[in-house]
Amino acid sequence: MKRARHWTGDMALRPADTRALIAVDLGAESCRVSLLRWLDGAASISLVHRFANAPREVDGGLHWDLTMIEAGLDEGLRKCAAIAIEGVRSIAVDGWAVDYVRIDGEGRPLADPFCYRDERTLKAERSLHRRISPEKLRELTGVQLLRINTLYQLHADTLQNLPEGSQWLNLPEYILSRWGGARVAEHTNATHTGMVELYRRQWCREIFSAAQLDLASAPKIVPPGTELGKLTGPLTELAAFSDTVLIAPACHDTASAIAGIPATGSDWAYISSGTWSLVGTLVEQPRNGKDAAEENFTNLGAVGDRICFHKNVNGMWLIKQCIDKWAADGKVWSVPELVAAAEAVAKPHGVLDVDDPELLLAGRMPQRINAQRIRKGFEPLDESPEGAPQFASLIFHSLAARYAKVLDRVALHSGKKLKRLFIVGGASQNEFLNRLTQQATGLELFRGSAESSTVGNFAVQMAVLEGSRDSVTGAYAEQVSRWAGVFVAALERS
Repeated sequence: MKRARHWTGDMALRPADTRALIAVDLGAESCRVSLLRWLDGAASISLVHRFANAPREVDGGLHWDLTMIEAGLDEGLRKCAAIAIEGVRSIAVDGWAVDYVRIDGEGRPLADPFCYRDERTLKAERSLHRRISPEKLRELTGVQLLRINTLYQLHADTLQNLPEGSQWLNLPEYILSRWGGARVAEHTNATHTGMVELYRRQWCREIFSAAQLDLASAPKIVPPGTELGKLTGPLTELAAFSDTVLIAPACHDTASAIAGIPATGSDWAYISSGTWSLVGTLVEQPRNGKDAAEENFTNLGAVGDRICFHKNVNGMWLIKQCIDKWAADGKVWSVPELVAAAEAVAKPHGVLDVDDPELLLAGRMPQRINAQRIRKGFEPLDESPEGAPQFASLIFHSLAARYAKVLDRVALHSGKKLKRLFIVGGASQNEFLNRLTQQATGLELFRGSAESSTVGNFAVQMAVLEGSRDSVTGAYAEQVSRWAGVFVAALERS
């Protein structure tokens, strides 16, 4: 597996202001607080604080523990302040999309936010599609129709008669507002709500009306790289935070991860590989033709006024759910152990439809997989922990096969002749899956940073602080790419 030569970055690139930067990455399984410092003239990135995150069942619903998340992030910032004696120049937050916090007029949360996997959106999806057709939604937004999108969740709130509050904010933007930033919807995150007009890039009145939502409760949309004001509150009692700017990066973690790829040219595609696999390419203009719409590709905001044109593919969620089930049955498998064991078994007969809606649900994953195999006429696998290597092998071969099919369609819809494939995110370290993917796609594969969202977060901060203040230009995107090269190299050195 090769690395791209240009990933060494422009090592001569230095900031005028060498105070530290902080990148916060909110993850559905863990949240991370990372610190960027300039030591002996070179960039140095360290993970200062990480804590586990998971939804929990409360009163029959699946919710995030907002108080726990807030406390963990505050602890991370305090640890950074103790290290960065030179002071902290800026903080930016990215995270998973679609989930949001309903707030009152003072910015206080009304309740713990729902998790996108809560099944209340099954009813909300049916209800909304009676008011506005899926075809019309697609035409207006260009966004992949997924019942996890913010649109269906907000409509579910209406059906449940939950208090609307004065506003709602997606989670990264909520955290920034809690620390003193303006209340906004950063564009890359806003597009993932399913409520933004594709070409006008503003909230769609027709969709808000159909979903019975108040447009006045939606925050103002801003581009990635927008400064939101200064850090305020108790944290400013720490010397490091006496003059710290809050920045909305590409708040959608996938957009940040793609911004963390310092690739040039137009012959490359990406897989942001983690709980989900996002498989696609960057384009200058949306691709929302009949075939792309029917195949449920999405057009989401990217840094530099570009579009992440990709498709959601189920990812390491499948493995994680299986591991949880086997742990409950008495055998704890780590992912590296399971990858090694999967390599040692025979190639499976047949592959899964990894995007089967049943495989997007939580619980009983080995049984769900076997149910599909039986429907397809294949023998079921041993669901006990001893059968784990065969399940893992099946999942990895199935993911690689699905990636190849999706990338063929990406090339067709984008009009690109793809030659290179960049894999970023936590699952980029899975060499077995990488090898299967390279074989299935025939593309030259480069393994990116496992922390690519952190790289992109820092790169957007530096581009706006040190470069052009116009964050919707090609020149700005080039600045982000140059800084990403510096920070990838910094991580490789560490």
